[in-house]
Amino acid sequence: MEQAYNYAFLDEGSKREIRRSTLKAISIPGYQVPFASRELPIGRGWGTGGLQLTLSLIGNGDQVKVIDQGHDDSVNAVSIKKLVEDCSDVAATNDARKATIIQTRHRIPEEPLREDQILVLQVPMPEPLRRVEAKEKETKRLHAEADYSTMWLRLYEDIVRWGKITIGADYPSLVNGRYIFNPSPIPRYDLLKLHQAEGLYLFGAGREKKIYAVPPYTNVAPLEFDDYPFEVERFEGLSCHLCGSDNTFLDEIYDSTTGEKLYQCSDTGHCTIMQQERKLEV
Repeated sequence: MEQAYNYAFLDEGSKREIRRSTLKAISIPGYQVPFASRELPIGRGWGTGGLQLTLSLIGNGDQVKVIDQGHDDSVNAVSIKKLVEDCSDVAATNDARKATIIQTRHRIPEEPLREDQILVLQVPMPEPLRRVEAKEKETKRLHAEADYSTMWLRLYEDIVRWGKITIGADYPSLVNGRYIFNPSPIPRYDLLKLHQAEGLYLFGAGREKKIYAVPPYTNVAPLEFDDYPFEVERFEGLSCHLCGSDNTFLDEIYDSTTGEKLYQCSDTGHCTIMQQERKLEV
């Protein structure tokens, strides 16, 4: 069993180093902790940071769920899920309620996290100040001094030019009243789920070799002006054509036969559960 648990890519020493970095990230919410990113059989930028976190934390008794842009059956999600199963002998599930570890890219499940759950996000670019400062040395200084004036200026320039803040995904947010962090390329709709959440959110960037975290019951505030408040994507009057849900994040799709524009839950696992519940009600 021990040999199966350490199969192939991450030995116990590597896992311990990643867990130590993770503990530091949890202790300092929003702070980017450097770590020795390992080589994995997927390309950097395709989820190696999240995968290393998952493989380092997973253990006997866990169940893992892997999604990509809300989908359980995309190529990226299926490949990572298969690798995690082979490396840990842990069962996978599509039901977010049953999973103890959820690894995701670009979406947060509709089902709110519980205290016994961990959500691991794959992050391509962890540094939120990269929009306004190209040098790593300078971004570290700005974080250390809590000098975020250039980020506020970036938001103000958006308003002057376009009449609104145009940043969609990667929306800069303040964690625990101290660090501005990048919540990964999740939509604005998902960002509010991080505030005072019960579960633990971990962010892994393998290519950039950074880990950061939002612990349970932590304040997360999107940057906003008093007269230009933060807004999320809206779907008033729309519902999923499969499950009928009108309170979830919806993807716009087109019927290949009729050409009709339809809307469908981005979270396929949640949509499947809703469809099953509707059948039971009928």
